[in-house]
Amino acid sequence: MGVGAENTLPTSIHNGGYKEEMEFVLKPSLGNDVVTPESGDHATLKRETWSRRLEFILASVGYAVGLGNVWRFPYLCYRSGGGAFLVPYLIMLLLCGIPLLFLEFSIGQYTRLGPVHALAKICPLLKGVGLATIVISFVLSTYYNILMTWALYYFFNTFGKSLPWQSCNNTWNVEANCSSGFPGNNTHLQSASQQFFERRLLEMTKGIEEVGGMRWELFGLLILAWAIVYVCIFKGVKSTGKVVYFTATFPYFILFALLVNNVQLPGAKDGIRYFLMPEWSKLRKVQVWVNAAAQIFNSIGISFGTMISMASYNKFNNNILRDTLIVSLANSATSIFAGIVIFSAIGYMAHVHNLPVDNIATDGPGLVFVVYPEVFSTMPVPQLWAAFFFLMLLCLGLDSQFAMVEVLVTFVMDGFGLKVLRVLKHKEVLVLVVCLVGFVLGIPHITQGGIYVFQLMDHYTAVVSLMFLAFFEVLAVCWLFGVRRISCMVERMMGKPPNIFFRLCWLVFAPLLVLCILISSIVQYTPARYGKTYRYPAWAEVLGWFISLVSVVWIPLGAAHELYRCKGSFMERLKASVTPTVDLDTFLHPPEKETSDTPEAMSLCTIPEKAPLSGQRNGI
Repeated sequence: MGVGAENTLPTSIHNGGYKEEMEFVLKPSLGNDVVTPESGDHATLKRETWSRRLEFILASVGYAVGLGNVWRFPYLCYRSGGGAFLVPYLIMLLLCGIPLLFLEFSIGQYTRLGPVHALAKICPLLKGVGLATIVISFVLSTYYNILMTWALYYFFNTFGKSLPWQSCNNTWNVEANCSSGFPGNNTHLQSASQQFFERRLLEMTKGIEEVGGMRWELFGLLILAWAIVYVCIFKGVKSTGKVVYFTATFPYFILFALLVNNVQLPGAKDGIRYFLMPEWSKLRKVQVWVNAAAQIFNSIGISFGTMISMASYNKFNNNILRDTLIVSLANSATSIFAGIVIFSAIGYMAHVHNLPVDNIATDGPGLVFVVYPEVFSTMPVPQLWAAFFFLMLLCLGLDSQFAMVEVLVTFVMDGFGLKVLRVLKHKEVLVLVVCLVGFVLGIPHITQGGIYVFQLMDHYTAVVSLMFLAFFEVLAVCWLFGVRRISCMVERMMGKPPNIFFRLCWLVFAPLLVLCILISSIVQYTPARYGKTYRYPAWAEVLGWFISLVSVVWIPLGAAHELYRCKGSFMERLKASVTPTVDLDTFLHPPEKETSDTPEAMSLCTIPEKAPLSGQRNGI
């Protein structure tokens, strides 16, 4: 499908005794977002849109399908009951994943704004949730690109006569405890692949207390990784939409090729059987259900603000329900498919080294950068398979990285577009500044002690902060803004309201499940650690909580600011703060052609405005 027709949406923002209006002319442009000053206090912003619907779907699938599908899901599945884990996983997908993704797509597409400004319109009291999603996405992007740096390092090391992690005869190896095979649970020995990762790639120190020197090879590759990101997104969705045709589809060709190769190897069936064998007794453990929900949120990207941002570039009447089902189901199917590919290779590796499958598999980056490279060492033409695999990892990671950087650019353009373009002149310069800041913040991860910083940030950003943001986002949209208003928004875009299933999920199932996950995460909290033995010192734990608060703190700060802006008693301020910042009739009825003239549709969308509240906002 091509670009949609022009959409003009005047948005009236009420501030106390005066009304400040900015007209956003939402129509496709040939280049970037262009902000043109008009007479008086008006401004016209031509917001770019996806050139084709397929580009939005590929970008969304590319963001959702990332490195977590390759390592985290397979590990969680076989550690949490194998095939039995699919039961809570699919339940969480049905009750949380699909409804909340549909919700975020609806917010972004209807408001044509990024998460900060969209959530501020919907529920001013919790406007800090939108800013928190921007912060957590950008913090995540600063260390997520380190994975791309490692993938590039491995990729360039596949072009020699032999793979450098195949033997123990290299300068970085400690031959006394190096094994050319896989040592399993033998604590004395390390595989050649493990030593390559720790002693060659990372040159890691003994702990976060020892920062060590800079890894200059990684420094150069980090520059290259950010340069690739910049080149792919500096023209906005017009350039990103073209890149995702390759980055979102190429990994599937590689996964399929690996599967065809792996299933023919001896022992592959044992690995797949171990991956999918149900252990029904584990379903009685609360942690298994928490793991399933956490995987859905992390994998699909709910509460990171990215899906809202990408949907904001859609045309107004795009079928987001269809896109929601495509993205969420493609993500889950890819996770299962990748698990079969990974564990067929692990089964072969267990067969070669005569070890149990559970002695081979490991969690986190180790599965991708230690175990799987060791698998290639035993395959025919190992350099070819290794090069394809790490190129696949690069594509998987870049899709997610594009979206996390773009969400910050969208926020800046939505909120400060006029001012930014007056100073920087071009949006490309803004994207360059964002990439440079991300690069600088990523430098601590490429020191010799950088792996400990990486693990600390990942634990407190992707685990602790995310659950808080998810809960408050659901609270703001589903309960304070209200399911009836959401239904009306969907009807305005799609011509019919969401069915009873989605309304029940938004009103009951999703909020309660998210609340249970949050409580369980707090009750079962465990400090961050690296590997099985290293524990972080107390000051590092404090630093981790500070990293977590960097995003979460904006929620209470936003609420306090909103209450301060309002006049009247506390209850009047509170009531004013949970009311949308625009006139309800205007907000729910932009000047578009009515999608339906049926009495049912008219009655659903006609929500009478409440009487004016005595509590008014004091200034901006």
